[in-house]
Amino acid sequence: MDYRFVGNSGLRVSTLGLGTLTWGRDTDTTDAGACYDLFREAGGTFIDTAPNYGQGLAEQTLAPLLTKDRDEVVLATKVGVNAGHVDASRRAILTSLDASLKSLHTDHVDLLLVQSWDRQVPTQETLDALAHAVFQGKTCYVGWCNLDAWQLTYLQASSPIPLVALENEYSLLNREVEQATQALDFIGTSLLAWAPLGRGVLTGKYSSSTPPDSRAASTHLSGYVAPYLNETSARKVDAVLTAANGLERSASEVALAWVRDRPQVATAIIGARTPAQLQVDLRADSLTLPSQIERALADATSLL
Repeated sequence: MDYRFVGNSGLRVSTLGLGTLTWGRDTDTTDAGACYDLFREAGGTFIDTAPNYGQGLAEQTLAPLLTKDRDEVVLATKVGVNAGHVDASRRAILTSLDASLKSLHTDHVDLLLVQSWDRQVPTQETLDALAHAVFQGKTCYVGWCNLDAWQLTYLQASSPIPLVALENEYSLLNREVEQATQALDFIGTSLLAWAPLGRGVLTGKYSSSTPPDSRAASTHLSGYVAPYLNETSARKVDAVLTAANGLERSASEVALAWVRDRPQVATAIIGARTPAQLQVDLRADSLTLPSQIERALADATSLL
């Protein structure tokens, strides 16, 4: 697997990352362990988690796996959202980080991300709390999630330490973050792309019906998938399936390779629920899309 530096920093991550959104709830301990091993055997290093993933169980599920090779893993977790409530105050950030370190059985994370913009808390307070966490040695680098270009630019200008990463949704079904590409380049921040498979829709699994074991069929994740179950998305999925058939690869591989190789992207985070899904997704590592297919997919899924 290839590796890239995150922003203008020395933090180096695998170009495919492992997400743990479903761990502890939809992905049990056995499957999580199998996913971890598959990812590491493929050369993956970047693992993304959060205290509110898997009903709060994701970090606990991940912790014993990290004991195998903690020094070789680039570990990211998040602060700023607790039980669905946004709170990016200094107290909330430092308390949440300490709780995550305890859950993860580690003395530091490599990257700490603020999960959401908090309109109620002065941004300087949040930024100072992040800097404090770095100075304490509890995180090596910091960044933010789910921001617009103006928000990121404003924060970077105000921050006492660099924000090396922006973790936003990015896929052939959601290309809104491309509006921030120039800002990312200008301020030296990399993009960590979550949901690069369009919340699972770009796999093509929903083309004819909703599989009973899919996220769209579950009570707790159906709303997560629903925004992309429409005719506009279906046409874009068809374009991916056409490209995949021509290349004799899976739709997942094509969609992941496309996002992975976009400007400013350091890693595309795979949120596979099962080891079988992850095995397919990891094959994207060996796929480089021909330039004409890259352009065709870009045209077929254009924001215009």
